[in-house]
Amino acid sequence: MEYVRLGSTGLQVSPICLGTWRFGLEHEDSGVMETDREEAHELLDALEDRGGNFIDTANGYGEGRSEKWIGEWLEERDREDYVIASKCYWSDVSRFQENLSRKNIRAEVEGSLEKLDTDYLDVLYFHRFDDDVDIAHALRTVDDLISEGKVHYVGISTCDAWKLTKGLWQADVNNYEAFAVTQPQYSATYRDPVSEYLDVCADQDIAVCPYSPLHGGFLTGKYERVGDGEVKTPDDSRGDLDEHFTDWYLDDQAWEVLDEIRAVADEVDATPAQVSLRWLMDHERFTCVPIIGARTVDQLDENLDAIEVSLSDDQWARIDDATEAGEA
Repeated sequence: MEYVRLGSTGLQVSPICLGTWRFGLEHEDSGVMETDREEAHELLDALEDRGGNFIDTANGYGEGRSEKWIGEWLEERDREDYVIASKCYWSDVSRFQENLSRKNIRAEVEGSLEKLDTDYLDVLYFHRFDDDVDIAHALRTVDDLISEGKVHYVGISTCDAWKLTKGLWQADVNNYEAFAVTQPQYSATYRDPVSEYLDVCADQDIAVCPYSPLHGGFLTGKYERVGDGEVKTPDDSRGDLDEHFTDWYLDDQAWEVLDEIRAVADEVDATPAQVSLRWLMDHERFTCVPIIGARTVDQLDENLDAIEVSLSDDQWARIDDATEAGEA
């Protein structure tokens, strides 16, 4: 596997990152756990076998089980071989400290290090922008953690473009470590809401690690339109388990983009999921490393095979044009 440089960080990572938000995730309505401990370790083993080294988690995923299971898996391996990203904002210990206060950032980072059984995080994301805390104070806290060797780089997930810019400005004027990695929701069918955010990333050489790169599994092509407005969803799929899936993910634009992706997939002898991921990896304006949330080893293998897919400039542009046409 050929690795890519993660923006300006210098970190060499696999072109696809394994997201672990499913690890230990229990659905309240059904009681179903999407990925248990044994399945989590099987996925991590499969990632390792394929040469993957980039793992994304968060302090609250699976009520802390995600970090704990990753830490158990890392015990028998050389920590230096892996790039581990985690997040803070929501508290794992106190409902009164869900923010980017100095107290909460430090508490959550220490908790993550303990569960992961590691001395440092390669990337610490702010899971959200905190409007009630001075961003300079939050960045100063992470800057201190970087000086202590507990964090290497700082990133941010969901926020408005102007807030990302504000954070970059505060880091610059105060000589703090600036955001080097971002994690927005982004896919071939979800672009307009984050277009300005991505413009900032391109201008500032910030790496983009999009979550939901397959639009909640929709871009795998496993959903079909049947009848008037009806959608056929496979058993135990996200569309089957999540009652909000149709409202959040399925609209006319999404179907138009999927149709073009399916056409390209037929041309290059690949699956729609692989073409969707390859489309993201082929961005030239910024480093783009999609985060996949595979539930099975077969799904993980299929997604990782996207690394071997090749799209022509014309095929890439057709998908891009379909997105713009759908938005119009």
